[in-house]
Amino acid sequence: MNNSNLAKVEATVSPSTVNPKTVDSLVEQLKNLDSRKAAQRATSLEASSVALALKQLSPARLVEILEQCSAESRDRILVHLPPKIAAQIKTNTTFPKDSIGRLMDPPVALFRAGDSVASVIEELREVVQREFVTYVYVVDDHKKLLGLVVMRDLLFAEPTQRLSEIMLSNPFALEATLPLMDGMKQVLLRHYPVYPVVNTSNELVGLVRGFRLFEAQAVEISAQAGSMVGVEKEERVSTSLLRSFSYRHPWLQLNLLTAFVAGAVVSLFQETIDQIVVLASFLPVLAGQSGNTGCQALAVTLRGMTLGDLDSQKLSKVIGKEALLGAMNGALVGLSAALGMYILATSQSHPAALTLSAIVFIAMIGSCLVSGLSGTLVPLALRKVGADPATASSIFLTTATDVVSMGLLLSLASLALM
Repeated sequence: MNNSNLAKVEATVSPSTVNPKTVDSLVEQLKNLDSRKAAQRATSLEASSVALALKQLSPARLVEILEQCSAESRDRILVHLPPKIAAQIKTNTTFPKDSIGRLMDPPVALFRAGDSVASVIEELREVVQREFVTYVYVVDDHKKLLGLVVMRDLLFAEPTQRLSEIMLSNPFALEATLPLMDGMKQVLLRHYPVYPVVNTSNELVGLVRGFRLFEAQAVEISAQAGSMVGVEKEERVSTSLLRSFSYRHPWLQLNLLTAFVAGAVVSLFQETIDQIVVLASFLPVLAGQSGNTGCQALAVTLRGMTLGDLDSQKLSKVIGKEALLGAMNGALVGLSAALGMYILATSQSHPAALTLSAIVFIAMIGSCLVSGLSGTLVPLALRKVGADPATASSIFLTTATDVVSMGLLLSLASLALM
């Protein structure tokens, strides 16, 4: 949405009358802006009008925006939200970022095990007028989750039966502190419309809609490609110029530092390059091919982490497979590169054309093998130290592949021809 439309929203929203189209327009703004800019937009408008728009956002997005507001502005907005939603948002903020607890809606349809089917149905008649009810949750006096009743069983049960007689005991529930991606692994084969969320004491603290989980996963996956090259998940197309600059520039400085490492390797073999100039033409060839091989291994490894495939596989087997794939790909690509080197060296009447071809072939196999290893080991190492496996992994991978490919080619040439 352009600035003129944003100005129209500010001008038209008032505490006395709120046009539904205006609220819808504001909802779209708050969805598409980054959280800091969305918070600035929200605090610049009348709190009651903002509350109408915020109520239509996902709980995770609502929390993101409110956390960027000042405490005073946040309290002013929360006052205008329905008490149940405001209380749930406060609960959600107590859980870590990117955890299941950030996605929770308020729990509804809570009953006791001793309640009769007739009384539950009678109470639900009023509840469904204002809430979307999928399951009935059975809890004790401390809100500990005891069971779950699906609507079909409730419908066909005898009116005098107790919920304890028809409930599913110990139903599947997500832990509020569980990281989002770990939660996605648990529900991958379940596909329930709603999931109860409990704390460490098994108390029901909220509900997560199935579509919210997949919506959050889509955001995570869309951010993964950017994270690999140092683009923050928070950055969007609407993010301001200076803020985007502050997100990206530190990673570019890191990338420059790692590029200096690769440059230092090349400088060690300056004499070799001066005497065998044809080698310079093949440095980017090896770097490019090994880099692509590493990125393939990196993509598969990150996917395995996301889907939980790595948890069921021996790491040594996964690492060995990627190393072997790298060597196999390097051998076939190396044959083509070696032929190219032979043709180029022969056209320049170089006396060691065949030796140079063999050097390129061996260097391509070695660099692709190492890049396959790096593509697997880099995200595993980042996860081991508690960092996001996708964060700037491409930068570290590129450094490793550049250093190995260029260093291997030039060192082999130095040993064989100098």
